[in-house]
Amino acid sequence: MTKKNDLLETPSYGITEAAHYLRIPIATLRSWIIGRYYPTESGKQFFKPLISAADKEPSLLSFMNLVEAHVLDAIRREHSVPLQKVRTALDYLHRKFPSKHPLAEQAFATDGIDLFIDKYGQLINISQAGQLAMKSLLEAYLRRIERSPAGVPIRLFPFTRKKEIDEPKAVVIDPYVSFGRPVLAGTGIATAVIAERYKAGESMDELAKDYDRQRDEIEEAIRCELQLEAA
Repeated sequence: MTKKNDLLETPSYGITEAAHYLRIPIATLRSWIIGRYYPTESGKQFFKPLISAADKEPSLLSFMNLVEAHVLDAIRREHSVPLQKVRTALDYLHRKFPSKHPLAEQAFATDGIDLFIDKYGQLINISQAGQLAMKSLLEAYLRRIERSPAGVPIRLFPFTRKKEIDEPKAVVIDPYVSFGRPVLAGTGIATAVIAERYKAGESMDELAKDYDRQRDEIEEAIRCELQLEAA
């Protein structure tokens, strides 16, 4: 029998699919998952992945990997720095909080943020105000992760607009619902199905009535799949 927690670690998402859900450039996520070569004076060097994919061949991410990438995206958004410095800070986090998924762990959310930001700030020489901005952004991203009583991530509310702190949590990725594909929060209604019906010509009002949901929920579902500028 499959253990419930196994679904959190099951290889389920290709890089392109995960990048779409998380609104991260595919090339960026690929470098985090697969690594990349970069030129130096002595020739090409290989930068190792920042996230250990649940399945290496082919590269498939688990739900826990999605959570890690979601948090790493907050770090990337605040300060554009060389990946090597990000790696040094993550290595520090690994030492302080030994874990398979340190960025996704409760220890990072409760005790590790200040330690991590302090080390990160030293590496990139950001001001105290810059560190406070980073902390605020990280906490905003972490609030979109729902955890079990044991502190394990069980649901992720992906951004559906421009990654604004106060964005609605209308869409959720739950590894126990719809094979881990995005659904309307509190339902099993797949956003992909809603988007396909919208693309086929049905209006948002018609879809809201059919699914007995609010129109703004339907709009967020469509945004999740189609990345509309103004639905």
